[in-house]
Amino acid sequence: MKPSLVVGKIMQLISASLPNRCLMCHQSIALPARGLCHVCLDSGLYHQPICQGCGCAMQVQCIFCGRCLLKQPIAVIAPCSYHQGLGEWIGLIKYQAQFAALPVLSQALVNRVCELESLGLLRLPQVLVPVPLHINRQRKRGFNQAWLIADSIYQQLNIPIAVQGLERVLDTESQAGLTGQQRRMNLSGAFRLADSFPYQRIALIDDVVTTGTTVNEIATMFKKLNIHVQVWCLARAEAPGLLD
Repeated sequence: MKPSLVVGKIMQLISASLPNRCLMCHQSIALPARGLCHVCLDSGLYHQPICQGCGCAMQVQCIFCGRCLLKQPIAVIAPCSYHQGLGEWIGLIKYQAQFAALPVLSQALVNRVCELESLGLLRLPQVLVPVPLHINRQRKRGFNQAWLIADSIYQQLNIPIAVQGLERVLDTESQAGLTGQQRRMNLSGAFRLADSFPYQRIALIDDVVTTGTTVNEIATMFKKLNIHVQVWCLARAEAPGLLD
C-alpha cells in the first residue's frame, strides 16, 4: 500500500475515534453526520418563503416580492439568515479556518437549490464561479472559502467549477464595517473578467451576502457579456426586520 494511502487510512481511523459532537448543543451526532446536529441546523434554516431579491419573508414562495419584482435585482439563494443562529459557524470558516460546519451547511444550500428548482423558481447554472480572493489575501489565509463551498456543491450536483476567467486584481481592505457607499468605492475596479466566457448561465458562489456589493460588482461584468447570474451562498445577512 502506498504511504499516502496509509497516512489517509490512519487519519480516517483517528477521526472516527474522536468524539463527534454538535458545535452548537454539544450532543453526540451519529456518523456520518458531522458539524451540526439535525435539530440545531433545522432551527437556523428558513421555514417560510423568502424573496430572492431582498430576503424578506413572503406568504407564497415566488422568485421576488412585489417590491423586488419592479427592480429585478440579482437572485440570491441561501438556506438561512446569517442572523438566525448559524452565522457564527459560517464566520468561523472564513476567519478561523474551522471547517466542521462546512459540509452540512453546503448540503443545506444544495437542498434549498433543489427545492427551488423543483418549484420552477430556479434554473441550474452551467458552471459555478467562486468569488475570487486577491492572491495576497489567499496566500495569507491559505484558502478561499468560496472555492471550498463551490467544491462541496460540485461533489453533490456535479456542476463544474470555473477556475479561470474571473480574477481579483485589487487587494482591497475588508468590507466589514464599511457603509454601503464605502463598500462600492472599495470594490470599484477590484475584479477583472476575461473578454470571452464560454457559458450563458452561472452561479456566483460566496459564503455570505450582506449588502450585495461584491456580487453586484461582479454580476455587472457578466451581464455585459449577456451571461445570466444568480448567487448561491451559505447565508444572507438581510436588513433588520425583513423576517418579522
